[in-house]
Amino acid sequence: MPSLVGGSLCLLLDELLDKWSLQVLDQLCERPLRFNELRRAVPAVGQKSLTATLRRLERNGMITRVVLETRPIAVEYRISPIGDTLNELIDALLRWTDRQLPAVQAARARYDGIEE
Repeated sequence: MPSLVGGSLCLLLDELLDKWSLQVLDQLCERPLRFNELRRAVPAVGQKSLTATLRRLERNGMITRVVLETRPIAVEYRISPIGDTLNELIDALLRWTDRQLPAVQAARARYDGIEE
């Protein structure tokens, strides 16, 4: 059976599992947020990177951008129905990472010791 990881599938996974997308999706799965609220929720992300991440997620249908009829006009980002299907997967990936991090750190230390 041929591998499923390739072509369009690989491109989508790259865009969903990059450095900032996973964190933004995790935040938006909790509740809708404005741009500056997202910046505070993911403090390490810069404005340019967050803007690019939000555009990419919106293009892929994972989030929706809603213009709020306020003064001044505001924009809110929300998880879309298709993006919401990732909620359990993101939580599972974050739980796995939390459980496996000590083993990964030990493997890195062993490898780094061999390399030196």
